[in-house]
Amino acid sequence: MYTSPVTVGNVTIPNRIWLAPMAGVSDLPFRLLCRRQGAGLAAMEMISAKAVCYGNRATIGLMKTLPEEAPVSLQLFGHEPEFMAEAVRRIEDEPYDLLDINMGCPVPKITGNGEGSALMRDPGLIEQLVRSAADNTRRPVTVKLRLGFDEGHKNVLECARAAEAGGASAVAIHGRTREQMYSGKADWTLIGEAVKELSVPVIGNGDVTDGVSAKKLFDETGCAAVMVGRAARGNPWVFREILGYLDRPEHPEPARPDREELARMILRHGALAVEYKGELTAMREMRAHVAWYLSGFPGASKLRAEAGQLSSYRDLEVLVGKIFPPLD
Repeated sequence: MYTSPVTVGNVTIPNRIWLAPMAGVSDLPFRLLCRRQGAGLAAMEMISAKAVCYGNRATIGLMKTLPEEAPVSLQLFGHEPEFMAEAVRRIEDEPYDLLDINMGCPVPKITGNGEGSALMRDPGLIEQLVRSAADNTRRPVTVKLRLGFDEGHKNVLECARAAEAGGASAVAIHGRTREQMYSGKADWTLIGEAVKELSVPVIGNGDVTDGVSAKKLFDETGCAAVMVGRAARGNPWVFREILGYLDRPEHPEPARPDREELARMILRHGALAVEYKGELTAMREMRAHVAWYLSGFPGASKLRAEAGQLSSYRDLEVLVGKIFPPLD
């Protein structure tokens, strides 16, 4: 059951291990790599519903997708139902499989505008936002929540019920409050409670780093799928490894990629980034990705400093050549 298909609305997703939406991380090149490693669903970086309505050029760039990565989920954020409805209407003919509304982002510049996890202060508005999207698309609409805005207000069950009442086809829950950001340990208890209360699929998120933790989240909560977020940064293999473990949990987890596979992945990632973003932007963004790929590698701090100077694909090739054996 862990790796079998799951249906959300009218969309069937091939397995239950998904890439979470991450601003500045889950762009097109990275999503392609994760899908090739087995991620059942790739979620895009969140984009502003209002920016979609205004035709913002940078936003349009973030919305690019390819048939190869389907199924794919486009994540919108905003707090005004009229803009959410208009944004959804404008993209109705675009090739997205699901639409997700971000109600979990903890970043102050988002919550300060009453968006992201700040929406959890107003379950009534959550219902309105979901309805404004669901009434204007043929696609399933999903939402991403946290446990609550802070420790004193863990109202995720109320918010999840409001989302379902508005027409949500699934609800994803990160097992931390907005106040926690990404610190401390994720609490999965309320994810399990939501599974019992809702009639739509509940997706668990938070501290899934390998096959063992993914199975534990499934077993403790009964969730329909799990999302992998930060553990996928610099590690698209995590999906292959989790699926391999879940298929045969009595066996040790699959071996980590060797040095040559790691080198090839970094270069493949860089080449895709150049193809879709241009060399200058691609290499600027690859600086962070390379640092994640090299996490835990001997001499990583010095290598990260070199990665921070990348300005061309040739620079990337030279850096990889210093670290790894020559590639064919």
